[in-house]
Amino acid sequence: MAQELRPNTVGGLFATDGKPHPLQDTLLAVTLVLGLTSFVTAQFHHLHLLSSWTGLVGILVGAYGQWISETTRERFALIIGLGASAVGFFLGMAHGGLF
Repeated sequence: MAQELRPNTVGGLFATDGKPHPLQDTLLAVTLVLGLTSFVTAQFHHLHLLSSWTGLVGILVGAYGQWISETTRERFALIIGLGASAVGFFLGMAHGGLF
C-alpha cells in the first residue's frame, strides 16, 4: 500500500512550512535589532532616550510580528527580541524616561 511521505517537522524547534514569509522575517529582523540596541544602550544612564524609545518601538513591532507570525521559528526569535526590547525599555524608563 502506497503511503504519502511527509517531512518530519514535529521535532524541530525551528521548523518552517517551506513557504517564504518576507513581512514576518522583516519584522523579526527589526525586532531583534531594536531589542539589541535598546538592551545595550540601557546599560548607560545618559542614553535613556535612545534605550526607552527603541525599546518601545521594538515592543510594538514585536507584538505585531507575533500577531501575524506563522511558524515556530518566527515566534521564538520574536520572543527573544521582545524580551530584550522590554528590558531596555524598562531600564530606560528607570534612568530618565522617554523625554
